[in-house]
Amino acid sequence: MKPLKVLLVVYAFPPAGGVGTLRAASLARYFPFENIQLDVLTTRNPSSVGMDYSLLKGIPPSVTIQRTTTLDLPFGTKKRIKRLLAGTSSPSVQAQSGHTGPGLLKRIVQRLLLPDPQITWLPVLTRAARKLVRKKKIDLVLITGSPYSNFLLAKRLRSTFPDLAIVLDFRDEWLATAFDVAAFQFSTGERARQFAIKAEAEAVASSNAVVMVTEAARREIKSRYPADPETKYHHMPNGFDATRIVRSAYSSHATNKIVVSYVGSVYSSTEPSSLVEALKGLPDEVKSRYTFRFIGHVEEPRYRKALLSLGGLVELKGYMPQHEALRLMNETDYVLLISHDRLNVSAKFYDYIGAGKPILACVHPEGDIRHMIEDLRAGWWADSSDVEAIRELFLETAVCGGSRLESFQPDTAKIAQYERKPIAQRYAALLHTIASSVRARNSQARETR
Repeated sequence: MKPLKVLLVVYAFPPAGGVGTLRAASLARYFPFENIQLDVLTTRNPSSVGMDYSLLKGIPPSVTIQRTTTLDLPFGTKKRIKRLLAGTSSPSVQAQSGHTGPGLLKRIVQRLLLPDPQITWLPVLTRAARKLVRKKKIDLVLITGSPYSNFLLAKRLRSTFPDLAIVLDFRDEWLATAFDVAAFQFSTGERARQFAIKAEAEAVASSNAVVMVTEAARREIKSRYPADPETKYHHMPNGFDATRIVRSAYSSHATNKIVVSYVGSVYSSTEPSSLVEALKGLPDEVKSRYTFRFIGHVEEPRYRKALLSLGGLVELKGYMPQHEALRLMNETDYVLLISHDRLNVSAKFYDYIGAGKPILACVHPEGDIRHMIEDLRAGWWADSSDVEAIRELFLETAVCGGSRLESFQPDTAKIAQYERKPIAQRYAALLHTIASSVRARNSQARETR
């Protein structure tokens, strides 16, 4: 059987680091073994939290990577500009000008860069994608995001290639997440919301299939398009790479400390204020038994300030390449999960369960994370908005001591289903099915002309 020629469109791809690159990297690693001839279209200079060259080692030589230049600014530069823009909206400036809300400069930038700053890549992306589809005779284009501006490519490709199979891969649900949780959206005003509603609808209408990483997100987006068939919307979760997780016989007996590690960025949907308040309320003798490690980028100065207010209770390790972060995560008693998100599941969750580490979670009580923790017996959770419940979670963990660790019995058979290789194999099978269906429909349409 002829290989399926797939073009994977992704903004940040290894050696760019961060959890946002891992899904695309795993697909690129395993797709070539599933009768897929893969080309990757990405940026040469993405705005990413750091570099992780080890992620490139797993990509087969048969995968062609096309890198184009984007006008997006480096990650550190954007953060400095963001702080500058935030300064223009101080209360004193607003009072003098008679305006409330974001400062004038920030509002202008937000109005220009919709739906996100990465929109500056779209003109270059469109030209490069059209060229590659023609040159490589691509059968299917798989567009993954965020950034959500990537999805605007679908409408442009559909106008040029009416018979092309196009699949949208949402690593984060767009509308409800970005404007309610406000975790991923650069601009959250009403104009931005209306732009996003229209842009998503056009992208979905231009696609043959939509893939979400959680079942809750799949139901959410499907509910917005009731006229579409249920079969257009699919759930394909994130996962963990068992080949990158090295387990060690860690013991905290030497320090008599309970070490709890958080791996990943701290941003608005994982902001730690309730956790910080809960930990401050613990008795001193209980606090003295804990060490909390945060491994990853802290998005906002106020989150860093809140964490540092815990004093010697917390260690901020900063960003690390994935293999280093996983090693340090392994040298811990528990792993910490914070999420106020009802629809999405943090990518770190899968590394946690893959490492076999018990989770202490502060999560949305109706979210998919809570249900997965219970179903996989992956740890213990408290409502992320309930300070008293969070305090009780850590108090009980300290009181139980080693008996809580001994009672940890995860469902390893269910957890194995989230290993990246079998997920990529299921994803590849889905793409073969979608492409076959599109070919059959196009053939039938030509016959009836």
